[in-house]
Amino acid sequence: MPSLRDLRTRIGSVKNTRQITNAMKMVSAAKLRRATAAAIAARPYQQALTGTLQRVAAKAGDSVEHPLLTARNEVKKVLLIVFTSDRGLCGSFNNALIRRTDDFARELKQQGREIAVRTFGKRCRDGLKARGYNIVDSRAELKPLMFDTETQRLSQALTEGFVSGEFDEAWICFNQYKSALSQPPTFTKVLPLSIEGGAGDSNAEYIYEPGAAAILGTLLPLYLRTLLFQCFLETEAGEHAARMAAMDSATRNASDLIDRLTLEYNRTRQAFITKELIEIISGAEAL
Repeated sequence: MPSLRDLRTRIGSVKNTRQITNAMKMVSAAKLRRATAAAIAARPYQQALTGTLQRVAAKAGDSVEHPLLTARNEVKKVLLIVFTSDRGLCGSFNNALIRRTDDFARELKQQGREIAVRTFGKRCRDGLKARGYNIVDSRAELKPLMFDTETQRLSQALTEGFVSGEFDEAWICFNQYKSALSQPPTFTKVLPLSIEGGAGDSNAEYIYEPGAAAILGTLLPLYLRTLLFQCFLETEAGEHAARMAAMDSATRNASDLIDRLTLEYNRTRQAFITKELIEIISGAEAL
């Protein structure tokens, strides 16, 4: 049976832990509001750009030709761009994506394809490196103000690598933010780009100048940047949502543990008092 001092020490330690987890939950909640607003606000822009791209492509017809749209006859090299957080304490947010990425890469390897990886975040860098993947580039400690610059750098690197034949396909692997409790791992092929889909408002007639094909050449790199930029925003929002949920669960678990330890402390203290009373009464009767 633990002593009263041990129980008091443990209760104090758990209370300190609860204070820390509760503070982390409040910080994540504050950051989540800003990150969620940014991620949600960017979605209509991406959707509008997608619609515009599809209308222009429909107008251009069979004359659509662009290096970013050119699919390889045989896919041998695949590049995975993985987005996770730099820090942990956010539940399965990082580990779930790393496991799913590992499974996805194994499937590609079974098809005879060579895998290279670009990582954004310490967790995916360390997790995939430990699994033996070829990390061609790694970025960490990125702040929201750096997302735009980093997106341009990544977009340029992907465009140059795809056109030069450094890889035949590129996939983005990230946690899509759906709600504070749901950030499922998502895998999307970004190169070669695909503009298949509806042609927007079929009743509207547009005249394009200097021409649909020329405009398409400008829109495609912009479309690629919006896809990549959205990944940064979704990862940022998902990280804070997952950490807030994890810290809330940890805070509640700490409160439950404190209640159990307090009950055990009171029972142990009562047992010591009862034992001392019995000894006193037994001694008095012996006299």
